[in-house]
Amino acid sequence: MTQELSRLDPRENLRHVDKMLSIECLEVGPFHANCYLAWSSSRQALVVDPGADAEMVFDMIARHRLDVAAYFLSHGHMDHVSALAALCDQRPAPYAMHPADCRWAFTAANQMAPYYPTPRQPASPPRFLQNNELWAIAPDLTCRIIATPGHSPGSLCAHFKDEGILFTGDTLFHDSAGRTDLPGGDSGLLMQSLAVLARLPPTTRLYPGHGSDTTLAQELRSNPFLTPRGA
Repeated sequence: MTQELSRLDPRENLRHVDKMLSIECLEVGPFHANCYLAWSSSRQALVVDPGADAEMVFDMIARHRLDVAAYFLSHGHMDHVSALAALCDQRPAPYAMHPADCRWAFTAANQMAPYYPTPRQPASPPRFLQNNELWAIAPDLTCRIIATPGHSPGSLCAHFKDEGILFTGDTLFHDSAGRTDLPGGDSGLLMQSLAVLARLPPTTRLYPGHGSDTTLAQELRSNPFLTPRGA
């Protein structure tokens, strides 16, 4: 048995699950985005969507005595990438995302004053991820990449099949789905992406870019974007 850790201070919620992956979530930045740490027995960690509050994320990594194996950006929006460079300064590791979002993620097109300035890009080049790629992050940490365009052109989900876990970014939330009214958004593509996710095992636990975690079974019952009427 391992520990899976959900919301951090002040809403810390610890629970034990029969998984080989430990997860901790930290809500960061003015848009309340979820930044996740995921690690297994080697204590090499994946940092998912470091969008703000770099020092808080760094403290979370240090508290668990983890080594950062990689940073995963589910998409390029500023509230999911803005702490990346500062974290790479302190804990250098490859960062991975889709090339379609990397084109604009670190430009002035991706700032929103006064909340987020233009995100700084790390000095090292990105690792570009593609649909259906099997990504070996660490010796005991492997996921399959699922391209889910719609919220942004390069939105990605990371599926840890053996552990029954999916990081959904801003594609799918509890009882909702990603907005498509931002530049590059496409509602038709989003519905196609959601249909792909709907075919995963219903027991899959979903960790979204905002809000609480959920299960695919729950979303198939209640999410208007996944029910027949919504889809």
